Amino acid sequence: MMLYSYYPEDVLQVKEKKEIMDKTEAKRQQEKELVTLMIKLYCKKKHGSQNSLCPSCRSLYEYAMLRSSNCPFMETKTFCSGCKVHCYKPEMREKIREVMRFSGPRLIFYHPVVAIRHMLESVKNKIQDKWHKS
Repeated sequence: MMLYSYYPEDVLQVKEKKEIMDKTEAKRQQEKELVTLMIKLYCKKKHGSQNSLCPSCRSLYEYAMLRSSNCPFMETKTFCSGCKVHCYKPEMREKIREVMRFSGPRLIFYHPVVAIRHMLESVKNKIQDKWHKS
């Protein structure tokens, strides 16, 4: 007597792929949210922008969103800084570094939940990196 699964094998594979895609999209959205908050904070504090981004920060924001939307490594990467492939143009890479250096330490005062989530993810990734290198 042959037992049949409630879900045929191909349906299970589709379900697993969808779960991976959902996790990847959630990760992509979190990254976009974090970068957006950092750029907004930087622009407000450095350029005095209140309700919208200055042209320079707007350009960086649009570039960062495009890079994140098209990232083929989103499923497996941690942060762009840890990626083996640096898809940012050197000029934009330097700008985003400047934004992150400025906004990173200040984020806890403006968006504590996002900052703590980012900090925990950073620590988790460092532990995983050490574990894999051992």
